[in-house]
Amino acid sequence: MMHKIMNEKLLKPYNPQETETRIYQLWEQSGLFNPDTCVKDGYTSPDAEPFTIVMPPPNVTGVLHMGHALMLTLEDILVRFQRMRGKKTLWIPGTDHAAIATQARVEKDILKKEGLSRYDLGRDELLKRIEVFAQESHDIIVSQIKIMGASCDWSREAFTLDTVRTKAVRTMFKKMYEDGLIYRGHRIVNWDPKGQTTISDDEIVYQEEKTTFYYFKYGPFIIGTARPETKFGDKYVVMHPDDVRYKQYKHGEKLKLEWINGPITATIIKDEAIDMEFGTGVMTITPWHSVIDFEIAERHGLDKEQIIDDKGKLLLIAEEFAGMKITEARPKIVEKLREKGLLEKEEPYIHQIATAERTGAVIEPQIKLQWFINVNKEFTLKKSKLEGIPSGSSTTLKEIMRRMVETKQIHIIPEYFDKTYFHWIENLKDWCVSRQIWYGHRVPVWYKGEEIYSGIEAPLGDGWVQDGDTLDTWFSSGLWTFSTLGWPENTPDLSLYHPTDVLETGYEILFFWVARMILMSGYALGDIPFHSVYLHGTVRDGQGRKMSKSLGNGIDPIDVAKEFGTDAGRMALVVGTGPGTDSKISLEKIRGYKHFCNKLWNITRFILSSTESYSYDETFSTYTERDQNLRTERDSLFAEVTEELEGFKFHLASEKLYHYAWSTLADELIEESKTILGSQTPGSTPSTASDGERDSRAQFLLETLYKLLIVLHPFVPFVTEELWSILPERKGKKRNLLMVEPWPIKENS
Repeated sequence: MMHKIMNEKLLKPYNPQETETRIYQLWEQSGLFNPDTCVKDGYTSPDAEPFTIVMPPPNVTGVLHMGHALMLTLEDILVRFQRMRGKKTLWIPGTDHAAIATQARVEKDILKKEGLSRYDLGRDELLKRIEVFAQESHDIIVSQIKIMGASCDWSREAFTLDTVRTKAVRTMFKKMYEDGLIYRGHRIVNWDPKGQTTISDDEIVYQEEKTTFYYFKYGPFIIGTARPETKFGDKYVVMHPDDVRYKQYKHGEKLKLEWINGPITATIIKDEAIDMEFGTGVMTITPWHSVIDFEIAERHGLDKEQIIDDKGKLLLIAEEFAGMKITEARPKIVEKLREKGLLEKEEPYIHQIATAERTGAVIEPQIKLQWFINVNKEFTLKKSKLEGIPSGSSTTLKEIMRRMVETKQIHIIPEYFDKTYFHWIENLKDWCVSRQIWYGHRVPVWYKGEEIYSGIEAPLGDGWVQDGDTLDTWFSSGLWTFSTLGWPENTPDLSLYHPTDVLETGYEILFFWVARMILMSGYALGDIPFHSVYLHGTVRDGQGRKMSKSLGNGIDPIDVAKEFGTDAGRMALVVGTGPGTDSKISLEKIRGYKHFCNKLWNITRFILSSTESYSYDETFSTYTERDQNLRTERDSLFAEVTEELEGFKFHLASEKLYHYAWSTLADELIEESKTILGSQTPGSTPSTASDGERDSRAQFLLETLYKLLIVLHPFVPFVTEELWSILPERKGKKRNLLMVEPWPIKENS
């Protein structure tokens, strides 16, 4: 039986704009993104091994950028690869409410349009406005994820602030509170004086500042600082106990000296935290406004006094400077010290200052009454699958986080991030989980007089008032691998799909998200949240610069899809991009992979038009020696691609397939085939090859085309699915969607 080109599509150039939306709708309508459907329809065995990924949830604050596009591409490659291998493949999509960022965005818009603050609107009205914005943003993000070709199971979509996740958050908080791991106390935090809330370390942007470094006489000592406005309450002078320069001073010794607002009594403190090589090796401390100083004060039981208020103005302790903003007061304070003869010298100084990502305000460390998770407190882990921490043993959250990676129950890719991870764990401090904003998971604690209640639901009875703070967004997203599977209920999904297989995300949130997921899963389930962590880098422009609005060098993945097609953008993101490394992308690179998609189109047109008198026969065996060698080389290459996909070497797999399709198949073998097939090729001269040689080459080309489209599908799913629909049916095989076609190379072959 001869085959014919099944429609007129191949006679025209490939048009991704006319194809990709239609193809995605076809995939969605099939229901095959859902592993349950794959089992029901016979594409996956009921006993098949599961494979799970949870999508790092984009924030509902805007549109997707190229970093999101890279993340979606890499995860979709893995998911399509494993689905075609017959696994119960589940990719759970979702979005993050991103409390601080979302509220800040809405508040900014309201202030600009209406001149109103959150306090003018009130909590309920502001939350209504935010929810409308979040839903609109969510809908845009979902449409963009679909444009990228993400084959995730939309029937299981999650939101970090929906009903199921709310129950999970409250259950986790209650469990930790009852185990004594969550406590409320006064500790130093990052305070945003403009946003009026604490913020996490990852919400800080460091900016270079040119300022002045001052050296002041503090009794017999010289101390240095770039922040004289914090020094009003300095009454402790600290030095290393082994510093011979100050051996005559005893710990606890009192000294009377002249300071900013007159005579004070200072106390000598000896502490090993002091760097003897820095400056004069002696410093005064401001425990209320410095993390390091706070820790020294905690160790020695020293007084702590607030100098700067929540809005960044000096308090009454500053006397005549009280009420002034820092920038206004600083030169006046220096001048006063100069007049008193206490300014030793000053010199230019460049340093990094911490600013709030959302408001731009300079962060002011403050001691605040907040909710914290104690990472060093021992507790009993009742059930455990963790190596080295058996069920019923005593451990800490820090130990759980360390052991999972140390024992290789979790593999971080690339491995050199292990060292960075362990360094962070060793220096881990208690995690501040409360925020002074209104949007997000409200702290599930209620007060009535001296009574405190923590629960999933509000307590019965009158007089209970809920805590006004909300929880850090990372608290809810830390539960993501198991809350998306229905926890705290023991759902079939949770039993089957957890631990998940891979977490793929950017290396910059290794600590802020990945580590906290490890903490939460280890504590709640006594198990790992995922087997592997694949870290991708930052996507930069063609010159290696970070994309930004100010530079005008950003590339929108949706614009890429409209102009070049999603497949071209996906290949441009993956080829040449190894794990943990930043990558460059340009319109020229993307355009090159649009040509590659066109090349696949032309390859298919040539093979089908030049083999019209043949039907692909999978049982064909009388290949020539040349064609048999070509088959062996091809299958060996595809086996390498399979192995590299198993090892997360996407850059190598994609590059090998690109060169095989373009250089080997198109440039060499198709040109060679024209002389063998002869009259089968329109406009060609008659072939001098034997019938057997023509049969062999025709079957080789058809087999190669079918296999090539399969192994390329995870990388360029749209064009390959479209071409697959055009291919003639194979004898004895029903036409499946390419997305569920069996992978042609066996595992570890």
